[in-house]
Amino acid sequence: MELCVMSPVLNSMGLEGALKYLNSLGVGCMELGAGGYPGKNLCDAADYLANPEKIDNLKKLLEKYNVKISALACHGNPIHPNKETAKAFHDDFVAAMKLAAKLGVDTIVGFSGCPGDCENSKNPNWVTCAWPSEYGEILEWQWNEVLIPYWKKTAELAKEIGIKKIAFEMHPGFCVYNPETLLRLRAAVGDIIGANFDPSHLFWQGIDPVYAIKKLKGAIHHFHAKDTKVDEVKKRTNGVLDTKSLALLADRTWIFRTVGYGHGADVWNDIISTLKICGYDGVVSIEHEDGLMSPKEGLEKAVDFLKKVLIHENAAGMWWT
Repeated sequence: MELCVMSPVLNSMGLEGALKYLNSLGVGCMELGAGGYPGKNLCDAADYLANPEKIDNLKKLLEKYNVKISALACHGNPIHPNKETAKAFHDDFVAAMKLAAKLGVDTIVGFSGCPGDCENSKNPNWVTCAWPSEYGEILEWQWNEVLIPYWKKTAELAKEIGIKKIAFEMHPGFCVYNPETLLRLRAAVGDIIGANFDPSHLFWQGIDPVYAIKKLKGAIHHFHAKDTKVDEVKKRTNGVLDTKSLALLADRTWIFRTVGYGHGADVWNDIISTLKICGYDGVVSIEHEDGLMSPKEGLEKAVDFLKKVLIHENAAGMWWT
């Protein structure tokens, strides 16, 4: 396994500054934001494609600081009911795929997206219950008329470009938000679809990441290291569906934390060991979104924590027998 950092936390440093900083931390891998919600601060994929010298410069900087790219991150909602919004996310995603191919990267990280409840919707509609019956009807329309057709078409384009893995974060608010929905879309579209497994979004749903990893064996394309702290009193009082601002840290049922500050080393040791048992030996990419820590402090604490938790070497067989 290899330690990695998702790039938005480094945006203020500029591209070369970010790579130099990662090198100083002993981190040799970056998940590069290239459009969509992660932004274009360090890499505007469309701009790079229009100016090939920027691609050459990126390659030189990666070599200079001994950093490689695990994936391009381009989270968005390309099936948004607002057609202009959807097109902007789609165009970013396609540009990111084309740039990834030119960089020798075969993995794109993103969201499945969420449509509205009909052709004339203005905003996404995330269905969370089966009754009254119209909710179930909305859900089937979303999946059969929008989600599956879009990703079938986009997956074929991805293959033509040279992308082998489309890794979705299982994130509430989008159609794919847990192992069951991830596997449903994978079954409909193909094995190019897999998980960008982020325990933070599972913790607050009440999902045990270890069980989820076992369920997704063979379908995990990428991994995010981010933690969540759940306030048990608020959870038992109001549940986990919390719509208050993420900035209201003292009022929420759950908040995102740097790894180690939501769950201890025993939990993360189990997560990493289960990944290994299930055949995942890829990157562990730190996504820092802790409202209690600065980008620098939160990231460096996560790096220190994970260097001790990750399994860096393959076992030399059952050497003690």
